[in-house]
Amino acid sequence: MYKKQTNRQLTIYDFDQPLGLTMNPENRWVKKADSIPWSVIEDKYAALFSSDRGNIAKPVR
Repeated sequence: MYKKQTNRQLTIYDFDQPLGLTMNPENRWVKKADSIPWSVIEDKYAALFSSDRGNIAKPVR
């Protein structure tokens, strides 16, 4: 069983630290995460869990 969660992942602009630290948008990992089509991957992943029984699967991201 898979339940799709909407807007679960924060953007780097919404990611606030108590000390005022921010994430650099030029960071290679931030760029990589932005280049991955997460919604397409999640749709394909969710299709693997068509049953309504069992534990809920972990989110793709």
